[in-house]
Formats: sequence, C-alpha cells, structure tokens
Amino acid sequence: MKHIKSKENNTYKFTKSLLKSKCRQKEKKYLVEGIRSAELAVENDMQVDYMVVSESLSKDETKRDILNKLEEKNDMYVFSDELFKNIVDTENSQGIVAILKMSDVSIDDADFEKYKRIIILDRVQDPGNMGTIIRTADAAGFDLVITTKGSVDHYNPKVVRSAMGSLSHIDITNAQDSEILEALRKNTFKIISSSLNTDKDYNSIDYGEKCAIVVGNEANGISEFWEKNSEILVKIPMYGKAESLNVAISAALLMYRARN
Repeated sequence: MKHIKSKENNTYKFTKSLLKSKCRQKEKKYLVEGIRSAELAVENDMQVDYMVVSESLSKDETKRDILNKLEEKNDMYVFSDELFKNIVDTENSQGIVAILKMSDVSIDDADFEKYKRIIILDRVQDPGNMGTIIRTADAAGFDLVITTKGSVDHYNPKVVRSAMGSLSHIDITNAQDSEILEALRKNTFKIISSSLNTDKDYNSIDYGEKCAIVVGNEANGISEFWEKNSEILVKIPMYGKAESLNVAISAALLMYRARN
C-alpha cells in the first residue's frame, strides 16, 4: 500500500475531483464507497482503476483478510484520516473507496434488439430516487435504464450508494428525448408513461412483450413531450388521502406489473 498524507499529492487531488459531476464526465471515472461495494466491483469484473483506504481501516486487523484480497488485484492507496474524509460524503464511512471506470452505453450503440423492458427516468433529480430505481430495475429484470437531460448524474456518490452495486448489472444511458423516442419507435417498443392526467389504471393494461416505462420529475411528473408521445398513460390509484406516490415507489410498482 502507498501512504499519502499531503493535500498536494496528485492522486489525492484527482480522487477528490471525482466528487464533481463535470470531473467525473471528463475523466469517465467515478467513486464507489464501502467494503461490500468494493468487493462487488471486483467480483463483477468491473474496471477498477485503484482503491483508497483510510489509515484507520488499514490498521484494522479484523479487516486485514478483506483488504489483502482486494489489494491482490488492485492498486491501493492509504490516505490519512484527514484526507480520506474529504473524498467521501458520508459521516460514518467504512473507510474504503474504489475508483471505477464508467461503463455506460451510448444511445447509438445500445442493442435495442436484445432489450425487452426499459425504464426511462424523465428529469428525476433526487439521487436517492435515482439509485433506488436503478436497483429496482435490476431486481425486476429490466434491461436498460435511460435518463433524460435534466436528470441527476447517475454516478453521483449518493446514487451509486443507493443503487447498491446494480450499476454493474444493467445497461444505463443518458440521451435527449428525441433520440430516445427515435430508438424506441424504430424498435417497436410500447411507451407507457405514469401520469396523473388519465383515468387508466396501471393494472388494467397490456404491457406487451417490449415496453418502455416512463416516470417523471418528482415535482412535475412527466414532460409534455412524453405525454404526447406515449401510447398509453397510466395512473396508480390512491386509496387514501395522499395525492401521489414517491417516483421510486411508482417505478417499482410499474416495473413489477410489467413482469406479469
């Protein structure tokens, strides 16, 4: 392990820069925090650039075997505790971060012929919601997650944490609305959007063999573009006094219903 204690160190500066979206997009790398997340990255043959552990974790004998296994396959740096706290956004960090290479597909390179079920996140902005939807899409056996322009960066550390390793199991892309629609129409997907502007119950429709489900922004729902270009608008009924569901819950209900 290489020990780093200076704020002027280039590896420290680079690692810290990845907390910013513009730097992640420029370098095509992102941070994954936590012991299990680091193990999953290795187990799933993700492209690990290097790993960083805190000085405290490096001295923890109860974690020695885990760290040794991780270090066998990856470069590992030890940051002083003071430096390490500057590269994480959690108060109670486990003391390990893996730096991974992004593995997004572009909308042009995505293999729509093999996809059957797609979830589209239209300007979803909360990192926790984004991560939960990605994780649920993985669990529900969806093939592709598409985020539209205006959505939170799906490599935001809070998104990555909420997704719990699912970024390695499902294809993800970000694209303009018109590009997404062109690809869906070309490949005969039925577009089904969650909306309050309909009386059609989400349980009452046929989702078909190839469907793309659209869920919208937390405050405003789906955009006018997706209202106009969906084959079907569906609504999840409210039996109590709440006006609507959290977007991650709505997405989960729709994706599992599409499986039936």
